[in-house]
Amino acid sequence: MKLTRIAATLLSIGALGSMSPATAQELTGTLAKIKKAGSITLGVRDGSVPFSYLDDKQQYQGYSIDLCMKVVTALQKHLGLSQLKVVMNPVTSANRIPLIANGTVDLECGSTTNNLERQQQVAFAPTMFVIGNRILSKKTANIKTLEDLRGKTLVATAGTSTLKQMTILNKEKNLGMNIAIAKDHPESFLMLETGRAVAEANDDILLASQVASAKNPGDYEITKEALSVEPYGIMLRRNDPAFKKAVDDALVRLYKSDDINRIYAKWFTAPIPPKGINLNFPMPPQLKAVLANPTDSGDPAAYAAVPEAQKTSDKKKK
Repeated sequence: MKLTRIAATLLSIGALGSMSPATAQELTGTLAKIKKAGSITLGVRDGSVPFSYLDDKQQYQGYSIDLCMKVVTALQKHLGLSQLKVVMNPVTSANRIPLIANGTVDLECGSTTNNLERQQQVAFAPTMFVIGNRILSKKTANIKTLEDLRGKTLVATAGTSTLKQMTILNKEKNLGMNIAIAKDHPESFLMLETGRAVAEANDDILLASQVASAKNPGDYEITKEALSVEPYGIMLRRNDPAFKKAVDDALVRLYKSDDINRIYAKWFTAPIPPKGINLNFPMPPQLKAVLANPTDSGDPAAYAAVPEAQKTSDKKKK
């Protein structure tokens, strides 16, 4: 009996030891870098409302930043740190991938589409949002479909998958569009607002936030036609399995808790700063399904986020 108790005690001590924070000797890659520096660098956006943006107090906030801060808390515990300094590093659509790849930024907390092409350069954490690429225009322009933009000026943001998609579709469909390139999302909307472009192509939730923030929201409309349905994910460096596992585990725990519903409601169904706009964007069924079964795949065929109506539409197009 004594031997049994001793063995049980030793097993218990071993189990506790296996659950202790990671030691410096065990760490490699980004985890080792963060532990040594006592800080983590987040890539943030100035105007990707409501995901990552500057408020009127020049503070970065948003849905993506809230998720990243949950990850930061988990990493601090994992590394056994009493505190972990957070450095906010502004990024753009054009430079976000290079800054992740070269180690300047540890986590990109913005509104980045996860696709197979980008996975050749960076890694992605489990999907945090699902969007449809659509077109925004003034109602007076009467733009209902992509075909209605034949020979007209469309604006898209530099470095986005939407810009690449519009360029490809313009050529494939011989639309003769003039595609203007803006440096960021606010500039894209400004070009539409001031008449330098007839329409803006972007992710539907970003377009919805632009309309809600506009001087005259009733002047604009977003097409019902979705040109594609894609996942958003937090970016991190490739070939760093220990760091990716720590980030993924933190997000999966969050997705399986009630906190994710609270965070979602805070940014999509309640007034948000600085103007108190409410996007009134309840969590769609496809996003609920993805959060219930997290995936970091950027292959549309690998996740069940595409509405049946869109699948049918895509089949007809083929």
